[in-house]
Amino acid sequence: MEIFNDILNLRFIDYIDVILVALLLYYVYKLVKGTVAINIFIGIIIIYLVWKLTEFLNMELLTGIFGGFMKVGIIALIVVFQPEIRKFLLMVGSTNFNRRREFLQRFKFLKTDITEDSTDIEAVISACNKMSMSKTGALIVFERNNNLDFLATSGDEMNIQVTQPIIESIFFKNSPLHDGAIIVNDNIVKATRVILPVNNEKNIPQRFGLRHRAAIGITEKTDALALAVSEETGHISYFKDGEFIAFEDTNTLINMIKEGLA
Repeated sequence: MEIFNDILNLRFIDYIDVILVALLLYYVYKLVKGTVAINIFIGIIIIYLVWKLTEFLNMELLTGIFGGFMKVGIIALIVVFQPEIRKFLLMVGSTNFNRRREFLQRFKFLKTDITEDSTDIEAVISACNKMSMSKTGALIVFERNNNLDFLATSGDEMNIQVTQPIIESIFFKNSPLHDGAIIVNDNIVKATRVILPVNNEKNIPQRFGLRHRAAIGITEKTDALALAVSEETGHISYFKDGEFIAFEDTNTLINMIKEGLA
């Protein structure tokens, strides 16, 4: 009964506080989901709970050990979660709030229906398959919630509708636009010849070059998706959250990208 009365006595600002904490935890979960960091995060929670348990049971020696760990834990967290913290700050600072549709995507976890992105993924994949056959190198970045305008300025800003011939002509070997990456959002090529941050920390197969390192870098530092077509082998690679994502066939790849953009 006392708990029920406490709930009734909550102020409006208390409800806002709970909602904001829930959103913060949701974003933290999004950042670490599917990565090694999720195991580290769970481990830290377990250590914290054990610390509180030993404190409750008056186990002074263990309490002192766990307490000392927790006191310096903030420094360890900054070191361990440095990529995730950087990605979170970038997500906060570069989120596309200027468009209503993308703003509503902030709350898509409240919905059960998956809404498809307007980008013509079939046309993009068809172009990649053609370029794969001719061993034409390509790097395509799909913008999601993080605004990539800060990268678009490093290349040539465009406003071209996505079609298979457009993608193929951009990456044609004699085209002045083929070097670098393109950024795609809402079925529009926003920019070409974009310079992406290159990841030099991860070990990737030697047959992959700078395109693949750039795809790892941009998907690790932002929530973008990336496709890379190897100029040497013609192999198509898909990247998300800084990792290679394996796929069985073209249809599977199309569905994976659509789900990622939803």
